[in-house]
Amino acid sequence: MKRTFALLIALIVSAGCSSNIQLTKSDRVSELDRYWQEVSRCVGEGDFEGYKATCHKDGVIVSGNSGKCMPLSVVLKKWKKDFDNTRSGKVKGNVEFRFGTRLGDSTTAHETGMFCYTSTKPDGSIEKDYIHLEALLLKQDKWLIMMEYQKSIGTAQEWNALK
Repeated sequence: MKRTFALLIALIVSAGCSSNIQLTKSDRVSELDRYWQEVSRCVGEGDFEGYKATCHKDGVIVSGNSGKCMPLSVVLKKWKKDFDNTRSGKVKGNVEFRFGTRLGDSTTAHETGMFCYTSTKPDGSIEKDYIHLEALLLKQDKWLIMMEYQKSIGTAQEWNALK
């Protein structure tokens, strides 16, 4: 009886594990592309709650430029004003992502690349920031960023090389 029960548990576990294997690399990358499109949408529309929903509750942000590391929940409180200003039309924000390396499986992803954040101020002036990025994501019910490492300032040339 013990052996039958053990075999049954092993079959159930292996069936559950095999369902995770079914996600192909192209499926994962497509899902992650949709994730980054949602992040871009939230930034562009000033949708703070939508953006917050893309972050893991225990997520961390690392800033190579400032040498700081803190919970995403802390940074989100600081960024809320920027989202509100975008939503109200005081400023315009846009973020795009490009990746050189995209590693992972059906529930984990490590992506290395850059983002370009463009802001248009009330006076019409435009600023573009190119930032080298590493991101660690987990898929639970959906993809969530666990760690965002804004490594260093980049250049337009580096950005264009990631096309």
